[in-house]
Amino acid sequence: MARQRKGLAIDAWLVFDKPQGMTSTQAVSRVKRLFQANKAGHAGTLDPLATGVLPIALGEATKTVAFVMDGRKEYRFTVRFGAETDTDDADGKIVATSDRRPSRAEIDAALPQFVGDILQVPPRYSALKVDGARAYDLARDDEAFELAARPVQIGRLELVDWAEDDHCVIEAECGKGTYVRSVARDLGRLLGCLGHVATLRRTRVGIFSEDEAIPLSRLEALGAGAEGHAALLGVLKPVETALGDLPELSLSGPDAARLKMGQAVLLRGRDAPIMAGAAYATSRGKLVAIGDVAQGELRPRRIFNLAG
Repeated sequence: MARQRKGLAIDAWLVFDKPQGMTSTQAVSRVKRLFQANKAGHAGTLDPLATGVLPIALGEATKTVAFVMDGRKEYRFTVRFGAETDTDDADGKIVATSDRRPSRAEIDAALPQFVGDILQVPPRYSALKVDGARAYDLARDDEAFELAARPVQIGRLELVDWAEDDHCVIEAECGKGTYVRSVARDLGRLLGCLGHVATLRRTRVGIFSEDEAIPLSRLEALGAGAEGHAALLGVLKPVETALGDLPELSLSGPDAARLKMGQAVLLRGRDAPIMAGAAYATSRGKLVAIGDVAQGELRPRRIFNLAG
């Protein structure tokens, strides 16, 4: 007999405002306990130093994580000049220093060199694998290894604040796989003054923004309030929120049943869409599946079994 998963069947997204000092895994565990959910995961790791938008998927929403992770991300971060650390952020130990400090004009002139399709060397303290081992484990053990430069896409880097002493604040918009810590490190090297990330806040992940992110303190207050668990459920977003970039196909009950059995369905009738590519299907307003449309039919890729 299959082992029954403990917890409630909750299928939704939470836009969590991760506090500093908490790992993404710890955030997921805390949220999972608060909601008494049987399953949870996150869409895009944030370092313990970082705060901000951490989308957390509950239940069947975990099947849509990839669609969120593929979305654009936005950050606001402080670069501290004069020191480079082994982790490329303030949590690491200083490995090199410089007395030089850049002018605002120098920073403005340097930033465009990191915009566009570029090659970026990830931080040594990252979750990337090297011969089967995590880079951060090798770095902690002082193992000698090299990380190859990888192609990333940075759409925008904008200097929004600058102090003459030793730091500046930058806003970034970038694609999947970009490391802000690497941007700070490489900017410091290019300017000849060295640098690392002092503070970091993620303000957007795909469709989820900072404006709707809910801090842990509010979640705990809702859970402890008069409405309790019902109040917590009220801040969640539907599973299909993550699929906002895909077209929606509304199916009849019989077609939805066939799709849930893994069978392709014909898109019939005068209102049948003329399209090809990924789409998601609903029936009577309820998410049924994600699939691919080709030659007038929808072939299921992921099936949803939503609670309720």
